[in-house]
Amino acid sequence: MCGLRMNWPTSKMSRKRRQRSALRIAGFAALAAAVIVPHVRYRLRLPMSVTVASTVAAPAAIAILWPRTKTRDLLLFASQMWAFAVTHELPYDDPERLRKRLKIDYTIKSDRWIGRGRLPNARLQRALHDGPWGESLTTFSAWTHWIWFIQPNSALIWILLRRHEAFPHSARQMAAVFDIGCAIYFLVPSAPPWWASAHGHTGDEQIKRVMIEFGERIWGPAWTRIFGTLGSNPWAAMPSLHFATALMAAILLSENGGRVQGALGWSYAGALAFALVYLGEHYITDLLAGAGLVLLVRKGEPLARPFASQVNNGLRRLEAIATA
Repeated sequence: MCGLRMNWPTSKMSRKRRQRSALRIAGFAALAAAVIVPHVRYRLRLPMSVTVASTVAAPAAIAILWPRTKTRDLLLFASQMWAFAVTHELPYDDPERLRKRLKIDYTIKSDRWIGRGRLPNARLQRALHDGPWGESLTTFSAWTHWIWFIQPNSALIWILLRRHEAFPHSARQMAAVFDIGCAIYFLVPSAPPWWASAHGHTGDEQIKRVMIEFGERIWGPAWTRIFGTLGSNPWAAMPSLHFATALMAAILLSENGGRVQGALGWSYAGALAFALVYLGEHYITDLLAGAGLVLLVRKGEPLARPFASQVNNGLRRLEAIATA
């Protein structure tokens, strides 16, 4: 009996070590898969589900492997954004199959109703693009669009540095906008105005992709590689996540910053809304859907909070084992 009592703590400690090792091995394997699988999926002909699972597991792995710090929180959101960047382009891996489900006309009809019979994109381009201020307006709009690739993330980094306690809630809301929007891209692939016009769906209302000609002048030969990387799924248009995430950033900056930060966020969101329509990237209907998505996330967050708490509690228990 004495021998059993003496061996019991040792056995328990050994079991904890095995659990810790298993969790850490699984966590690092998940991180490696999140990086490797998207790059080899074509060569190995991996199912879409395998790619999605490998990328979405990365944030959970980071939450388990390291205790909470500002650096870990930043890495966790970065892995979330990597998962979105990979996943949102997956439907376009098979363009012919996706083309059969592509929605084109409903946004044209909606925007013509908004524009009282004419598409706002075509109206803006015809009135402004070839006018005396056309070159300056194109420069402003293109750079406003390109800045988006850092704007939502910069807003969250500012919140992380200045109000760390508010970062998890803010990052969760921003991630929800990206995730729900990505799901809609899978379910309802929709053509942007420039694509619809190029394929004859807008009639005599021609809509240019203004950013293309401007980008070629600014970036030269590098433009093809840059734009090919950033625009890998042309039918991820409804809702406009450009506008939705800029709008969410403005709201979060207003809540967690001062008047200056809030004003900058709202000013950028307004400028981006104009730029997206003028450049031919999105319909006004896309922007309104993006705003509706933000409203859905904001109003639905209290309903999702109990589930999020359960997930967080589970991850904390695993973290306690993996970092013991």
